[in-house]
Amino acid sequence: MTTTRFALFAATTLLFCAFAEDYPLGPDSERHPGVPQGTVTKYTWKDSKIFPGTERDYWVYVPAQYSKDKPAALMVFQDGGGYITDTGAWRAHIVFDNLIARGEMPVTIGVFINPGVMPARSTQSLGRFNRSYEYDAIGDRYSQFLLTEILPEVSKSYNITTDPNLRGIGGSSSGAICAFTVAWLHPESFRRVLSTIGSYTNLRGGNIYPSWVRKTEPKPLRVFLQDGDHDLNIFVGNWWIGNQDLASALEYAGYDTTHVWGTEGHNSKHGGSILPYALRWLWRESSKPIVASQGGGGERQFSTTFLDPAEGWQLVSEGHKFTEGPAVDKQGNVFFTDIPNNRIHRVTADGVVSVFKEDTGAANGLVVGGDGRLYACQNGRKRIVAYTMDGREIVLAEDVNSNDLVISNRNDIYFTDPNNHRVWYLDPKGNKRVVAENLGFPNGLAFSPDQTLLYVNDTTSKSIWSYQIQDDGTLTNGEPFYRLELHDDFMRSGADGMKVDVEGQLFVATKLGIQICDQPGRVVAIWNKPGNADISNLAFGGPARDILFVTAGDKVFKRKVRRQGTVSWELIKPPQPRL
Repeated sequence: MTTTRFALFAATTLLFCAFAEDYPLGPDSERHPGVPQGTVTKYTWKDSKIFPGTERDYWVYVPAQYSKDKPAALMVFQDGGGYITDTGAWRAHIVFDNLIARGEMPVTIGVFINPGVMPARSTQSLGRFNRSYEYDAIGDRYSQFLLTEILPEVSKSYNITTDPNLRGIGGSSSGAICAFTVAWLHPESFRRVLSTIGSYTNLRGGNIYPSWVRKTEPKPLRVFLQDGDHDLNIFVGNWWIGNQDLASALEYAGYDTTHVWGTEGHNSKHGGSILPYALRWLWRESSKPIVASQGGGGERQFSTTFLDPAEGWQLVSEGHKFTEGPAVDKQGNVFFTDIPNNRIHRVTADGVVSVFKEDTGAANGLVVGGDGRLYACQNGRKRIVAYTMDGREIVLAEDVNSNDLVISNRNDIYFTDPNNHRVWYLDPKGNKRVVAENLGFPNGLAFSPDQTLLYVNDTTSKSIWSYQIQDDGTLTNGEPFYRLELHDDFMRSGADGMKVDVEGQLFVATKLGIQICDQPGRVVAIWNKPGNADISNLAFGGPARDILFVTAGDKVFKRKVRRQGTVSWELIKPPQPRL
């Protein structure tokens, strides 16, 4: 090293040292006389069905104040072994003892879990190390491992609350993004998240979270973030920037969140020193429920421009086998199918549910035409049919496979044929022909408000096709125009039913929830599902067509929204989009 370079290096080092912070452990991380000490018991789990062949250690901390007669709060940590040593950076069990004794945390059982390892078959071979596969993934595998394997096992011995407001989850680095993923996917199980030096980078797609937080209807979560400006900057991204990006997104969307930034790198020094502060912040006013944001900075949270956060999902009907095909008539009544039961139901504008038609031939997709008739994909009988409001059935086409359909103000019908990868056109005289083919699994479809474009989704991909409709019904100039969001457990979007509002926004039922796309083809908002079942279809109902009805598994739900849906008998030219 030359003299000049050495001098520059020395000056830079001294400057960094002058501004670097020291992060000693405080008194809350030390033992104190008279503070009741909890117990820590080690276990090994070898019976995972979700991560087959893996083995892992986990530890259960039980505070001295625990009584089996009263459900205890819960806190889960990933990379658990590093959190419960008496001389380490975290000393979480000691911090728990001190905070619980002073009433700054509720009586909380801690579950500290290591990532799984599939042991090698011999000393000459290598095992498989699951840490990144489990922690960095943004899908539901690890959540299900916790919720269906480890926590039920722990609950056999300890009385743990099922109240999500009293359940937290945390971790560091990949363990932190793992904790965020679990709570993000399951706020009905965890609502407090502790994240230190979180890996919100593209190790396995986690860099998408800031965008999803901004787009998605707010969830009832409280999130604590920590990072340092000397964190990693490698081929998958910059940890410091990723954490700031997520913090900005959480603040934008109105979450109950805070962050503590420091000068450390990718280590536990800073996170360990502030662990007591972070836990006090997470568990403050623990008796009060954590609720979803009402939209952050007003209309800044874009999801809330489409819905009123104060208006949640309401159950309309249940006890069916599989609901599908909601459609609205001119009075705002909504029809839906129960495919396995061969039944069509009607929901009146005042909420009364009744059977409209029995023996429907496994009717699936529905739409009401301008003539007041209810059109149906009667796939069990390979027909397209129409029903008058007194239940009389008229056959329009035979020997066709169908799933969903739309009808124009000219009574032109388009319907999807998923098994044969194509879209059919049926004119008012009953002539039919294929107008699009070679699609993966064409499912839902919808018109633009002016009925000059037809949108067709492909369940097996993340794309929705846009076609221009010609005067003779032909579809031209097709493009995979809309791009849906996926997470890494899904190789397919699961796109199903679709509807359009009068401003040209496209509402799509997907595995992530209801994705809303603007006219230029971008997902601008994602609404949470009303339950665990995937949404199969949706429709704007009610007299003003501003109540969104969704079919999901064996149930139907509704929700008041700030949008008005289009219908087949009206042509509307939507406003010019912002590009």
